[in-house]
Amino acid sequence: MTSPQTPGIAAHRLDAARLASNFEDVQPPLDHHEARVAADRCYFCYDAPCIAACPTEIDIPLFIRQIQAGRPVEAAMTIWSQNIFGGACARVCPTEQLCEGACVREAAEGKPVEIGRLQRYATDAGMARNSHPFAREAPTGKHVAVVGAGPAGLACAHRLAMRGHDVVVFEKRPKPGGLNEYGIAAYKVPGDFAQAEVDWLLGIGGIEIRCGVELGRDVTLDQLRAEYDAVFLGIGLQDTNALGVPGENRAGVEDAVDFIERLRQTPDKGALPVGRSVVVIGGGMTAVDAAVQSRALGAETVTIVYRRGQEAMSASRHEQEHAQTRGVRIMHEAAPREIRGNGAVSEVAFAYTEAGPDGLRLREAGFRLEADQVLKAIGQRLGPLPEGLGVRGGKIDPASLPAGVWVGGDCAPGGEDLTVTATAQGRDAAEAIHRHLTGPAA
Repeated sequence: MTSPQTPGIAAHRLDAARLASNFEDVQPPLDHHEARVAADRCYFCYDAPCIAACPTEIDIPLFIRQIQAGRPVEAAMTIWSQNIFGGACARVCPTEQLCEGACVREAAEGKPVEIGRLQRYATDAGMARNSHPFAREAPTGKHVAVVGAGPAGLACAHRLAMRGHDVVVFEKRPKPGGLNEYGIAAYKVPGDFAQAEVDWLLGIGGIEIRCGVELGRDVTLDQLRAEYDAVFLGIGLQDTNALGVPGENRAGVEDAVDFIERLRQTPDKGALPVGRSVVVIGGGMTAVDAAVQSRALGAETVTIVYRRGQEAMSASRHEQEHAQTRGVRIMHEAAPREIRGNGAVSEVAFAYTEAGPDGLRLREAGFRLEADQVLKAIGQRLGPLPEGLGVRGGKIDPASLPAGVWVGGDCAPGGEDLTVTATAQGRDAAEAIHRHLTGPAA
């Protein structure tokens, strides 16, 4: 882990006013008039390509029509009936790749309906009410264990509680929330929204969260299967990939997810040390979030280096452009070959890459970047799994699950490492568990 004593890395690079400005809400909420104007742009398409593009299949034209009619709380209910994390998804979803990317106005005019901001407007209005909007069905007497208090686990727990089951959620971290709490850029989910949304979700009742409990260390899968009527695994991807180059363990080199987590959890952002020259290796959202926030903390130069071309970056073009407007440089088709320095990192040597018949290969030509901090963002992978569980394509193989166990979220096949996808998988698993526990006619 990077420490304040590492040469070139320092805290309090900016004054409090500048920091506060840098970490302001990246997209301020719509007011009532703006929301009505934005809603008026919707064509309310009969075939609604935006619905098909949403992993949770929210009825987007319906909720926008409800906003247009001045009924934002009803719009929120339309959203939550499909996506209980509608508030978080309104802030962090890559809407330009999903619903807004499919919008007819995007194709016709290059400017889609602002679905994400309208969804935030509705869910903010709904959460402002004092009571939880969903009521529990009659108690079933069944008890379900959920492992992991991220979006998949909590979405599963909420839907199960709504169906009348009692749920215990086991979470190894000190707080629930998963990716929304620990892994999203602070400027996307400012303040304590992530925890406020969890508290709101728990308002349905019937859900107990036990933090500090880790699967494999404090409880086993066999124990959970013996004590509960069903088990859902939403354990995420707990380990990070290594670069596999000399010097990777030098001081000043760390995983970007750890950097983002510390920033999310620190009460004083200025106290978080950051380098003067930061190099981020990777091409996904984690790389962009780490780079933008490094600049926001006061890093003078921040460079993202990705091994493939721009079109292959998993971070959306919108996010890439946002990073560039914040002063982040993005370089493509280069891979690290060595991290150099005398103890601590001082520079990274890169080689240009080119596609070959057997994948990417390194060229002799390359370049060096000065760096006193290197953030690795080249993906995450599964951690240790309970005995008997298999892996397929880097995710838990559903075919290896014992009877009475379901899986969803980033650790499961078909996920895209998005809050919205994890929420959909948790919701769908809850319905499958409900049918299993009460019969198909329930």
